[in-house]
Amino acid sequence: MNVELALPTRKDEDFRYADIDALATVWPVLSETIALAPGEERSLEIVETGAGAVARHLAVTLGSGARLDLRVLLAGPSYGRIAIDVELAQGADFTLGAAQLATGSETVEIVTEVTHTGADATSSQVIRSALAGQATGSYLGRIAVARGADGTDAEQSVRAMLLDRTATANARPELEIYADDVKAAHGCAVGELDAQGLFYLMARGLTPAQAKRLMLQAFVAEAFLGAPGEERLSEAAVARLEAIL
Repeated sequence: MNVELALPTRKDEDFRYADIDALATVWPVLSETIALAPGEERSLEIVETGAGAVARHLAVTLGSGARLDLRVLLAGPSYGRIAIDVELAQGADFTLGAAQLATGSETVEIVTEVTHTGADATSSQVIRSALAGQATGSYLGRIAVARGADGTDAEQSVRAMLLDRTATANARPELEIYADDVKAAHGCAVGELDAQGLFYLMARGLTPAQAKRLMLQAFVAEAFLGAPGEERLSEAAVARLEAIL
């Protein structure tokens, strides 16, 4: 995914659901390079909870046996875009857990391209979106397994919760595989809060707002499970959920 000086249009696949007018206010988006040496381990958090528009592009390279745990919270910008390119060498491991929380007319999007270039590398992506009002949340994610990257284990789990039927969720998970002995899977679902679950909680004394908040808290927490900053990220997400509800 190359970031160019010319402002993209919706004809560009990676910007199909973008708010181009908002993107223009922060264009061009310069790449942030993250390179891990062989065997290096690192964790990183990206938290965007301010107003206005924000767009970031991360270009990540993982050396042999390197491990990166990346967590993202998009919860507040009128337009928020995080694009992530990752290349994994032999035995590298990449974990992405991301949550998008939006309301009103906000637009949030996460775009990933994870390329397995070496054998026996692993990657896991968990994306959770909770959208209210007329908000739009999008995830465009591609996993590419190059020739010779045998033993790859890659997965995507993408789920979006619509709190209002006027909200919109877009998802495009992709797999492109040119190697043998590969495990690669993706799951995608868009829905509403489970009515029976809400009834169960309200029957035990919770108000509708409390029941929704509890269910959403558990839903979003899946993106931060096991992160070094799990508690801090979950608290920030809950604060945003309270504002949305």
